[in-house]
Amino acid sequence: MNNGKIDYNRTIMPGRINGISVPRQPKNQSITSKDIDFKNIFQDALNQGKTVKFSKHAQQRMNQRSISLSHTQIDGINSAVEKAQAKGVRDSLIVMGDLALIVNVPTKTVVTAVDGENLKENIFTNIDGAVIL
Repeated sequence: MNNGKIDYNRTIMPGRINGISVPRQPKNQSITSKDIDFKNIFQDALNQGKTVKFSKHAQQRMNQRSISLSHTQIDGINSAVEKAQAKGVRDSLIVMGDLALIVNVPTKTVVTAVDGENLKENIFTNIDGAVIL
């Protein structure tokens, strides 16, 4: 409409309403075998939050002290972190035999690791809970 008159010859441009650009809807794309399944991505994300991570410092200490962990030990650490989290612990000392780990519970991150040789006469500070396995 222009000055009270209707303009019948006005060109209609796709993707525009009254001269304003409108985002186009993406065309439906078929799923190929190369596409990653949402279920797998979702499950990986859920699992990622359940396992402990190791900070760079913890990895260095473990390398220096020749500390290696089995899958069973990592499962034990995960279980200890869940127990500490249930009690509201933020920074926990986890003792497994002759190995001690300091873990930040909310982020599930192992901050440092101490083996039996260095465990004696060591003082652990800035923890608010301990789990003995």
